[in-house]
Amino acid sequence: MNNSGSLVSPTNQHSETDNPVKPRGRRGRPVGDRESKRAELLAAAIAVTAEEGYTGASLRKVAKRIGGTTGTVTYYFANKEEMITAVAEELFSKLAALLDVNDENLDLNKLLQKWLVLNDSSETDLWLVFIQLLAHARHELAIAAVIQRHSAQFRSRLASIVETGQAQGTIRNDIPAELLADQLCALCDGWVLMMPIEPERFTPERVQVLLQTVSTLIAPPSASSV
Repeated sequence: MNNSGSLVSPTNQHSETDNPVKPRGRRGRPVGDRESKRAELLAAAIAVTAEEGYTGASLRKVAKRIGGTTGTVTYYFANKEEMITAVAEELFSKLAALLDVNDENLDLNKLLQKWLVLNDSSETDLWLVFIQLLAHARHELAIAAVIQRHSAQFRSRLASIVETGQAQGTIRNDIPAELLADQLCALCDGWVLMMPIEPERFTPERVQVLLQTVSTLIAPPSASSV
């Protein structure tokens, strides 16, 4: 006991003041770079959803795939809806990157080819997930909102590219750019959705023929046909 009557010595008081107990971190808080861990979880979520389908995907399965805990997953995605919504955002971010082109050097045929190439073996999971998202969007409002927002942005950007081509005389201008963009989206969406199901229909050679056909359809009418 010291002079003040306390059972704690001055030395101990000083130690407790200088070394306060640190509060516990959030449950499941990951160690390391946050963005890298989120990207890892997102990749796992895409793979699990592609393999298990929307219904079969779960936070637990995503955690198991990376060798982590469910707490680690919930640190980034509070629930399954939030996780799947993030998956949808990732899918559309890749589509948006397609349209990040210089309008002054427009080559719409190459642009559409990039769109179809996204369905190659390295990106198959994304398209399998996309099919799952479309199938459940009617009853999952959060997913529907992501699809609607990004689809509208995608069509708007494509319409701007088509409009530039019309001004340059490389794309027919007797049909509004917005309608042509909508038609192009419908064509490519249909092809992309069917490619994993009918791979023999979409050989590299036939894809080139399909793209050439699209180029013919949107090309300005020739002077001889007027």
